Amino acid sequence: MTPTRLTRALIATTTLAALTGLAACTSSRHHENEALGTKGAVAPVKKKAAALGLPGMPPVLDPDDVYAADRPDQLSPAVRDFPSRVYVPNTNSNTVSVIDPKTYKVIETIPVGAQPQHVVPSWDLKTLWVNNDKGNTLTPIDPKTGKAGKTVDVHDPYNLYFTPNGKYAIVMASLDRELVFRDAHTMKREKTVPVSCYGVNHADFSPDGRYFIVSCEFSGELLKVDTEKMKVIGQEKLPFHGAMPQDVKISPDGKKFYIADMMADGVWILDGDKFTRPTLLPTGKGAHGLYVSRDSRVMYISNRGEGTISLFDFAKNKLIKKWHLPGGGSPDMGGVSADGKVLWLSGRYNAEVYAIDTRTGNQLARIKVGSGPHGLAVYPQPGRYSLGHTGIFR
Repeated sequence: MTPTRLTRALIATTTLAALTGLAACTSSRHHENEALGTKGAVAPVKKKAAALGLPGMPPVLDPDDVYAADRPDQLSPAVRDFPSRVYVPNTNSNTVSVIDPKTYKVIETIPVGAQPQHVVPSWDLKTLWVNNDKGNTLTPIDPKTGKAGKTVDVHDPYNLYFTPNGKYAIVMASLDRELVFRDAHTMKREKTVPVSCYGVNHADFSPDGRYFIVSCEFSGELLKVDTEKMKVIGQEKLPFHGAMPQDVKISPDGKKFYIADMMADGVWILDGDKFTRPTLLPTGKGAHGLYVSRDSRVMYISNRGEGTISLFDFAKNKLIKKWHLPGGGSPDMGGVSADGKVLWLSGRYNAEVYAIDTRTGNQLARIKVGSGPHGLAVYPQPGRYSLGHTGIFR
């Protein structure tokens, strides 16, 4: 029996109390004129017991929805007093632009290390880590004051994640071809896991936190990694010549993983437990970033190569809309505002950031920033803890 199947066999005898109004992934005409993700979703009728999670991981709030803690404006006490900001790493300018979302204005530009790729909230929500990939450093930013701290030496930090129990940070060392497990606070190297694929870059975790799926951008592969053992337990090649997988996101019910592919122009749908051959859902040219609405009903998919955002309905298992940026653009990475009303995305090749109304799909603002804006973080956001990237919260 595999570790995953053994985990599924250990079912808790009681369920945890669910938050009021948690998501059932359904929608109706009643919701068409509401901002997507701003309303509490309908509570499911039946509840299944939660599988025992990774040791030390906070209890699952709702076995039917991994995003149950991400409801509109449900900010943790740890971040409730932080000013709302959008932090934009400018890869070619070696800076972070700080946007006030109320005025849509850049209010500060913070110098950081060489080639900042992503701004990543720490597991405990108290720090934002700027991944200076070519500079081989992380720059901490205090989200309460907006001030940058002393850089920390970390080699090849293309992207950064955290184990669900908060014990380790996981550095996606893309060019080093390594997954590096580090102390989540000091960033001291604890274990290095060499990989045989090229370009590890994005990931997401199973509901019980016991494994995570990693995309390998340059070899078109996926990895399955045992979180506790810190060991690769599965590897497969995507069935598309020239595949270039990017962002990874799990479905609210935890049954499927979605992997954006900028060369296949769509999203791969994967059964993470079985880790069998995934299927491709075409979305648009250059599919790149994946973000879930605050009500867990839809997923926003940024199609960087055509300046559009596709909307995928989880319950219907299909695309329901496509938003077009006026005049085009290059929507890349980003996040959803705390109230769920605005989708923020960087314009990778246009030195700009887009603010998009989640009710209408209309562009609210197009803000000039530095060159090569990439993994921007909207902060603070709802959630009890962060799994990394530009903000994956549970």
